[in-house]
Amino acid sequence: MEKLRIVFMGTPEFAVGILDTILRNNYEVVGVITAADKPAGRGQKIKYSAVKEYALEHNLKLLQPTNLKDETFLSELKSLNANLQVVVAFRMLPEAVWRMPQLGTFNLHASLLPNYRGAAPINWAIINGETKTGVTTFFIDDKIDTGAMILSREIKIDSNENAGQLHDELMQLGSEVVVETLAAIEMGNVAVTIQKDTPEIKTAYKLNRENCKIDWTKPANEIHNLIRGLSPYPSAWCFFKDKGEEWNVKIYDAKAVLENHSYNIGSIIATKKEIKVAVKDGFIQIFSIQFPGKKKMQANELLNGVAFSERAQAE
Repeated sequence: MEKLRIVFMGTPEFAVGILDTILRNNYEVVGVITAADKPAGRGQKIKYSAVKEYALEHNLKLLQPTNLKDETFLSELKSLNANLQVVVAFRMLPEAVWRMPQLGTFNLHASLLPNYRGAAPINWAIINGETKTGVTTFFIDDKIDTGAMILSREIKIDSNENAGQLHDELMQLGSEVVVETLAAIEMGNVAVTIQKDTPEIKTAYKLNRENCKIDWTKPANEIHNLIRGLSPYPSAWCFFKDKGEEWNVKIYDAKAVLENHSYNIGSIIATKKEIKVAVKDGFIQIFSIQFPGKKKMQANELLNGVAFSERAQAE
């Protein structure tokens, strides 16, 4: 049995839950690698990554390289004398980094590989209407999310669950799977499964403005899945047009109502209490929405101050 000396690499909140679990299970973390600080928000104040905040609170050795191939960084990394690296939601590593530790470098990915390799696996599983997903640990190789799989665990996706809720469930599940993976590596009894590529594999493409825009010509359930798959972040969006004005709105919570109607697709139907948008097989009823420059609010709150005409349109 070999005592583990771990370097942990990660950046967002998802990675913090895993790092915390590693420490609470009494594994030695000799260093933490996270993204460099960057300005964020309207004031462009310097923002620390969630992992940096955690590392500082727990007095962990911290490195923030801008270039992972830089000789100074590689020398610092080597001096930590780790025998294993654990990567969660970080970035692609050069071979000089992932080959460094004697026991290898493994990654936790928030999908059932080989499906949903890429940047946004949690979002795309919901957007595509999957009923299950999970987490997988695998040894890193020279491509993205393609290495030999160590462990995976499955979880159901509820039909109304959003990406934020699924994120938290997978963080908990991922913590358990990482600890199991560490135990197997420590005992020297790791069995791996090579990923098989097939044409049916689904990809977790990077989210951008275009693939987050609502297409109101799609079926109600597809639109519902897009909205919950992008909630609370980065959020689905569209334009509302009425009385010569146009607003870029974000929609966070909605439901599909399947029924026949005679409205044009995209018509906004508003009463004093509810907002619906007509789609080809029914309506999308909107519960939570944000107008430009306003806070996120419930539909009935919005309707206290906004009156839509009969010609209001979502595009």
